[in-house]
Formats: sequence, C-alpha cells, structure tokens
Amino acid sequence: MDEKTRPTTIPDQLLTLGMQAGKVRAELESAKLKLPKNTSSDLYHLEITLSQISEKIETFQREYNNLLALANMGQVINSSLEIDEVLTIVMDNIVRLTKAERGFLMLRNEEGNMVTSMGRNWEMESINSSELTVSKSVVGRVISTGEPLVTTNAQEDQRFMGQESIVAFNLRSILCVPLKVKNDLIGVIYADNRIRAGIFAESERNLLVAFANQAAVAIENARLFSSLKHTLEEVTALKNLMDNIFASIASGVITANVTNEITLANRAAETILGAASNEIIGQLLSDTLAPVSRELEQHLMELRETDKAITDLEISHTSPTRGNVDWRFNLSPLKDAAQKTQGVAIVLDDLTERKKLEAQRRLFERMVSPAVIEQLDPNSLQLGGKRTDITTLFADIRGFTTFSENKEPEQLVKILNRYLAAMAEAVLAQEGTIDKFMGDAIMAWFNAPIPQPDHTLRAVKTALIIRASVEKLYQELPADSHLAFGVGIHYGEAVLGLIGTEKRLEYTAISDSVNIAKRIQENSAKNQILISKIAYERVNTEVEAVHHAEMVLKGKAQPMEVFEVLGLK
Repeated sequence: MDEKTRPTTIPDQLLTLGMQAGKVRAELESAKLKLPKNTSSDLYHLEITLSQISEKIETFQREYNNLLALANMGQVINSSLEIDEVLTIVMDNIVRLTKAERGFLMLRNEEGNMVTSMGRNWEMESINSSELTVSKSVVGRVISTGEPLVTTNAQEDQRFMGQESIVAFNLRSILCVPLKVKNDLIGVIYADNRIRAGIFAESERNLLVAFANQAAVAIENARLFSSLKHTLEEVTALKNLMDNIFASIASGVITANVTNEITLANRAAETILGAASNEIIGQLLSDTLAPVSRELEQHLMELRETDKAITDLEISHTSPTRGNVDWRFNLSPLKDAAQKTQGVAIVLDDLTERKKLEAQRRLFERMVSPAVIEQLDPNSLQLGGKRTDITTLFADIRGFTTFSENKEPEQLVKILNRYLAAMAEAVLAQEGTIDKFMGDAIMAWFNAPIPQPDHTLRAVKTALIIRASVEKLYQELPADSHLAFGVGIHYGEAVLGLIGTEKRLEYTAISDSVNIAKRIQENSAKNQILISKIAYERVNTEVEAVHHAEMVLKGKAQPMEVFEVLGLK
C-alpha cells in the first residue's frame, strides 16, 4: 500500500487540521496589512474562531493521547503479577502522566491502616523514607469521602488553610484519588509538586481516576497472586516436610485405595518388601504382600466392614532367602477431609531381627541371672571387678557318675536337666545370682549385684527349697533316677566382675571364700546342707542347725567349724 492509499489515523488527521488552522492564521496576519481598515473586524472574528478551533483540536489531541496512554498502561500494569513490580510500574506511569514531581501509593494493611507502600519521583527513582511526606489532610479527606481531590495551589486553597503538613512541606499542586475494588477502598494514589502551582487540572484528575481504576484491579490481582504464591510456598514446604518425615519413618507405610491398589509406599516399605516404589505403587496389595495375602485379606475385610483400626497384627511366613520372617501390621481406614473412607493405610514392621534378639535374650536369661543382665551395660563393659561381701552356695548331684554308666546320653541329659532346673529355680526364687553350671553342680551367690541385707538367710532358704524340690522329683521320676544332693554355704569377701577376654567374658565371683564354700559342699553327705560357722552366726536366730564337725579343708592349715542345717525356726 503506497502513501496515497494508506488510511490516516485520528492523530494524523488532528495534526493535519492543526497545521492547516495554523497556516490560515498566518495568512490572515499577512492579509491584515494589505486590506482596508473596514475589513479588519471580520478578519479578527475569523481569527478568534480559528484560534478556538485550534485550541479544541489541541485539547482533543491531548485527551486522545491520554486515552491512548491509559490503554497502553493498562496493558503494561497487567503484564506482571509480582506485587513490587506492579507497584513500581503504577507509580512511574502516574508521575509521567500527571507531570508530578513526586507520586506516592498508600495501601491498607492487614490491620486496616493506610501505609505508604511506594514512593517515586519524576526521575523514576524510589524516594527514601525521610522524604515520604504527604498531606495528611488531603489523604484523610479522600479516604473519608472516597472521592478524588485536586488543588492547584494548596497554600491558597481555603479547604486546607492552616494545615501543618501543607505549610511545613510547602506543598502546592496536589492530586489524590482513591483506589477501589468493587467499591472497597484499598488505598489512595497521591501526587504533588512542591514548586509549581496549577500543574494539575480536571483532565489530570479524570485521567488519574481512570488509571486508578485499572491500577486497583492490577494491585489486587498482584496481592492475590502474592498471597497465593506464599500459600503455595507454605504448602510446598509442608509437603516437602511431610515427604521427608514420611521417608524417614522407620516403619513401612503403605496406602491403598478402595480397590486395594497401592497409591503410596515409603522407603522403609521398600526395604521391608525388597522392591522399589515404582515396582510397588500401582500394584494390588494381594500381589505386593503375596506371602501373607491370604491371612491379611481376612483382616482387611473386617476393616472394611467395621471401619475400625486393627493393631499389632503379627503374621509369620517363610522367605526363600531369609527363612522365617515375622511382620507386624497396623491397619487403619484411610479417610479424606470429609471423613469418608478412601482406602486403607498400612504400617508394616519387620520383627524378624527383634524376635531373634528377644529369643537370644531369653536364652541368656536362662543361663545368667536376670539381675546380672540388668547390671550390665554393653556400651561400657570393662574387664575387672569390685570387692563385696557375698554368701556363696554350691550344690551338686550325688551319685551322678555311677548313674550315668548305664544310661543313654539323651536320657542322661534329660534327667540331669530336671535336677539342675530344680536347683536353678530355687536360687532364682530367692533372687540369687547363678554364676555357672559345672557338670552336675551349680554355683550361686547372694548380695550381688543387688544388695540384700538378709543374703545369708536367702542362701539357706535356697538350700531348703532344693531339698524340697528333690523330694518332689522323687515322686515324679522312677526309682532308678532318684539322685541325692549336697550343699555347702559360706560367707566372706569376694571380687565380682568380668573375667576373661573381650571375645569371651564371664561374670563371676573370685575369692578364697568361694573356694571354701566349694570345699564344704564336697564334704557334705547325701542330702546334707552344711554351713560355715561365720555364715551360721549371721542366721542363728532364724535357722535350726546342729554342730557338725571341725572340718579340715583342702588347702587350709587350720580346721573349720561347720554346722548342718536342719530347717528354719
């Protein structure tokens, strides 16, 4: 399209008319000099008319430019949803449009107070906090009335005579309009000039009102976006936190929908099931938990029917690679915000290793006194021991060597265990500590590791219980399995502690007093309970005993006085 056929725009047409009007006025000025005086009046009126036409054209041109600028600014301020960027764009355009020296944006905060959110000058620079000074009376009037306000010279405006801020800050031209969203006042736009008066007119006011309507919507949208963004960040942070917590839970967690399709599994579940999450999610519970699915399905049906949680459900199965495996399940209805069941949540724990440790502990407790176990700290085991007074008891089975000559090993061990068990139970019944089993004998002590003021009496009671237990065994076992016992008891100082090496430790008592108790037991007769004099003197008011003999013990130069225990007084 060439220049002759190109359509002209309204600004082009206005510019052409303005130029033509100016040309006519210039020609008239020239014609005045050549025409007679009686024609000058008509030319004067024509000149006035042309001048008025030119002014209207200029006004129309300015308003058109303002409307065009307003439309362009609408696109600009709506091009971003970042609140700080929107506020900057709004204020820079206000200052440019109104030709103000400064422009301020005041917004209502969460407490309902108007605070200055942005201040910009004609150089498109932010105004520092020390210069954020506005006419409070002008702003207050706009806030209270909700109407725009313009003053060409605030120093002479009767509405603001005597106002301190206007006088103190030497304010002259002021323009202030409300920011409204759906008739709700969210803030005000304030522009002023402290040097020139009369720079704001009705056209600037109307322009700023129109612009404020667009700016209010843009600001509110940016605020909503900022709030939404902040909420999204909080939700994302919360989700990440929940994901981290969920991933760090030691128990396996699995969720499934109403059709039993797995929707979620954490790391612990992956470890327990031996499969990655992408191999678990989307699969049916019956497939993923195939080894226990038959038994588990019964409880899932119960859960669906009752809508109540099922806890501490233990199911064992055999794994080709691990052997016997023990799992514990906690089943709960999976509910949404409306408390409607949307599936099931499963907490899964692998108890296999724990059960092994529990079994090992139970076995250990049968080998070592529970009181000793409670005193041991696996993290601070040290070789050595400490001195303490104890009462030591030795008991053995008499005639066991002869008895074993014509018995099968399996039968022999079975009978031996019956007698040793009776002795061990007697010791534990009096809260004694079993040191060790030595073939057909047992060694125990009292008053350690837990102090027992009556420890010697407890040792005597243990011996009497052994006697009663053996007599009971006579009623249960055939005559050829009736074996006798012998007990020796002594009181004295000993060193108790861990003896051995770091690879093989034994918690035991070592001292001469322990050896004496052993020697007394070796010299006891069939079904006889012997006690040293020093031990008897500690219990003589409660124990019935008779003097036995002065016994010469192996390794001792002097004979030792010994008493035979008959019973309790």
